[in-house]
Amino acid sequence: MDENKEEKDHQDFIPKPEDVVSSIDDSALQDTNNLQFKNRLDLTELQNSVEKIKQEVGKVIVGQKDMVDMLIASLLAKGHSLIEGVPGVAKTITAKLLAKSLSVGFSRIQFTPDLMPSDILGTSVFNLKDSEFEFKKGPIFSNMILIDEINRAPAKTQAALFEVMEEQQITIDGNKFRLDSPFMVLATQNPIEQEGTYRLPEAQLDRFLFKIDVDYPNLDEEIEILSREHQLRDIEKTETVSSFLTAKQIAEYQNLVTQILVEEHLLKYIAELIVATRSNQFLYLGASPRASIAILKSSKAFAAMSGRDFVTPEDIKRAAIPVLHHRVIVTPEREMEGVSSKQIIKQIIETVEIPR
Repeated sequence: MDENKEEKDHQDFIPKPEDVVSSIDDSALQDTNNLQFKNRLDLTELQNSVEKIKQEVGKVIVGQKDMVDMLIASLLAKGHSLIEGVPGVAKTITAKLLAKSLSVGFSRIQFTPDLMPSDILGTSVFNLKDSEFEFKKGPIFSNMILIDEINRAPAKTQAALFEVMEEQQITIDGNKFRLDSPFMVLATQNPIEQEGTYRLPEAQLDRFLFKIDVDYPNLDEEIEILSREHQLRDIEKTETVSSFLTAKQIAEYQNLVTQILVEEHLLKYIAELIVATRSNQFLYLGASPRASIAILKSSKAFAAMSGRDFVTPEDIKRAAIPVLHHRVIVTPEREMEGVSSKQIIKQIIETVEIPR
């Protein structure tokens, strides 16, 4: 009988679930439910703007998501992009649409074999009224520069872009002229046609953050392209795209990207990838420190576009191929065997250990 009483007393001592719940402070419960991990940086506005750009470009362009992503990342990282693909795969129109979605200055320069450096940069003209030379700015003085068929102009015209792409300034007659921000060069070239073209030198290629290879659309995308073209009729394609992003907003987003966190072990990972290109037996020329900086900047841009204020190894791997494959040179023996720089870089990425 005493044992039964003791068991009953023990059961009375055990609190019921509803008593436990009622004993917890309501404010504490509310705080627990609202507990969320927040980014160190507020990237919501940046993400929304990126999606808006994609929507505007997507009104005309079917597919080519990788190209659009890399162009936006290039803009956020303050870089330039070289778009390579056969004629008719929307290289030029995509660059024009990206520029149209931004409320900034835009210039299109068609490179031709007879184009001179002064046709791009500008020239000094004698003013009879003032009896002085006056500098007339060329089309390079804008925010978004589209250079169509960059490999059609001779070397001296291509070389005119060296200073402006690296330092965002030009020097004419001993005078320096600074270009306004944002400043971005988008260049296109055809890899197939060789008649009347001039191959870009390595120093020129190194100025581009990304080299974007554009491929053919698949069957479904091809059908969608035809359907949209049929529905447009006489409407100009670029008229469907609206401008919404100002130069001030772009500058703010670019500043946010520079504040993205990169851990020390990820910096080492980038360095190991670059050093591996210099010791690879299949590469005649490895990547320079400019390439490692380019991977750092572009991986930050990819992280910001994903809504993260920190870089992951996946961001670095995503940036590695478009950053590196135009900066390295395959040995002649491997090139004759059909081995591409992309294949070698993929092998390097697979062999270098990913930090955990």
